[in-house]
Amino acid sequence: MGKENITMIQSDLAVIILAAGKGTRMRSSLHKVLHPLGGRPMLHHLMDTLETLNPARKIIVVGAGKEQVEKSVGDQAEIVVQEPQFGTGHAVQVTRDQLQDFSGDVLILYGDVPLLSAATLQELLTKRRSAPDPAVVVLGFEPKDSKAYGRLVVNDKGELLSIIEHKDATPEQRAIGLCNSGIMALDGARMFDLLDSLDDNNAAGEFYLTDVVAIARAKGYGCAVSVATETEVIGINSRGELAEAEAIFQDNKRQDFMDAGVTLLDPKTVYFSHDTIIGADVVIEPNVFFAPGVTIEEGAVIKAFCHFEEATVRRFAVVGPYARLRPKADVGAGAKVGNFVEVKKSIIEDGAKISHLSYIGDAIIGAGANIGAGTITCNYDGFNKALTEIGPGAFIGSNTALIAPVK
Repeated sequence: MGKENITMIQSDLAVIILAAGKGTRMRSSLHKVLHPLGGRPMLHHLMDTLETLNPARKIIVVGAGKEQVEKSVGDQAEIVVQEPQFGTGHAVQVTRDQLQDFSGDVLILYGDVPLLSAATLQELLTKRRSAPDPAVVVLGFEPKDSKAYGRLVVNDKGELLSIIEHKDATPEQRAIGLCNSGIMALDGARMFDLLDSLDDNNAAGEFYLTDVVAIARAKGYGCAVSVATETEVIGINSRGELAEAEAIFQDNKRQDFMDAGVTLLDPKTVYFSHDTIIGADVVIEPNVFFAPGVTIEEGAVIKAFCHFEEATVRRFAVVGPYARLRPKADVGAGAKVGNFVEVKKSIIEDGAKISHLSYIGDAIIGAGANIGAGTITCNYDGFNKALTEIGPGAFIGSNTALIAPVK
């Protein structure tokens, strides 16, 4: 599946990703934004999306767990530490050394909101750059249940007047369906002018980023709203919300693959990773799991209850049911890997058959070879792995143990 066809943005753009939350509800030693979604840390989903936008600066604001985030992203972004932590407004303020002279657009995102599309972010930026040159554009959405969210109050001209927290809203304001995602785009030339006017005169004693809307209005600057779907802006703060986001991710992948010509007999029981590649006219039966690094070429048939990781299945091959392909398994065109067969670090050449009850590890199975039931490649002597080579057209009978190295 290819990336979205989004025109790369050429003008100056900086992105701030807020990731300083402690993530206590995850109850994990792993930083919250590094928990996997579709087999990839949620922060990296966001970083992948940003590649399409081509920002000049990418800054991640962290608190505890800096080392984990730094190791994960490497040189893909600058790391800034917010310590102590005095709210979301303060989290943006700590980027002053990096951005105080930046006059382009600044996107403010959250590391635990990984499902944003490049199209949505581009629309947000387009609104920021459009007349009448708003200083702040907030990304809104319309949730099914709006009880927990601040409301976006908009006038007849589509201008954002204010953000009202649910607890402070009147009954009339609570009836507003448009809610605040927390994501926004700001004019970098005016951003610190707005941030410098924030105060912590509230019950929590924190600097709230949402207050920049009221401050901008008071200074005579315009504010606007761009709108996303609810599923794009789901935040992940707990294991339950991570599972909810995973379900959304999987549904999106399933639909994308079916739209591209893949048959899923029971879509809800098939699980993909972020980088799964499936060709046209592939048929996938129920209860199949694709870990990262899997490619299935056109016309292949994947039968029920199979598990794949870092494996390749070539054109018109048949795998399963109940097969496991482990890293560096390569199943050739028209080959068959049948029920209760495990393949690891092996090449199964075109047309070869391993129909049932076999373990094939560190092996090359020649084109057209037939491997009988119960065949085991004994590839490990307790110290080293050795190679088994079976030539083209060979016939290996049932219940055979091949003690490597064998050729």
